[in-house]
Amino acid sequence: MFEKDRFIQDCREAVKDGQAAVREVVKAAVSDASHVISELGEPDHAGITPLYRAPDLTIIHFVWAPCMSLMPHNHQMFAVIGIYSGREDNVFWRRRGTSIEAAGAKSLGVGDVTTLGRDMIHSVLNPIGRMTTAIHVYGGDFFEPPEPRSEWDDETLIERPWDIDRAKERFRVAEERVNLYARAHTSQQTSH
Repeated sequence: MFEKDRFIQDCREAVKDGQAAVREVVKAAVSDASHVISELGEPDHAGITPLYRAPDLTIIHFVWAPCMSLMPHNHQMFAVIGIYSGREDNVFWRRRGTSIEAAGAKSLGVGDVTTLGRDMIHSVLNPIGRMTTAIHVYGGDFFEPPEPRSEWDDETLIERPWDIDRAKERFRVAEERVNLYARAHTSQQTSH
């Protein structure tokens, strides 16, 4: 059964043995989605919620708004992603001259876990019409990595410095869009 404090402790121990060990901890956690939801709660807002942060480990609870996307970015550390509700589609990118090009993709559903190497560039999409929830575990300080992170503009694919506030704004705007749609839909139903 998933318990947040136990999960954090297990990740703290596993990070000493590397990404493969962390993957096993995340895989065990998301294998029973109902217990994760019971412990972390039903998602009510899109966002990035840190569960644990240290120089060698960051654990984040991600809630993706319906149909939201996050621009291509890197982490400068390994990542392990585990989905416990909804779906997360990842597009993997590689550098090409001064830009990037798509190099592959992977769709993750409930109970799926994937790993990203420290140099991986990916973008994320929640392709479904409801919230997607995931646990992301990073082999370093996600918010203040020792090496600067990058993100790439969605349209031009031009590299720029990673900006956590810009990423958080994407979550806020996506949730606002969903809420506007829901209010408009409710208003239409009550007027008929």
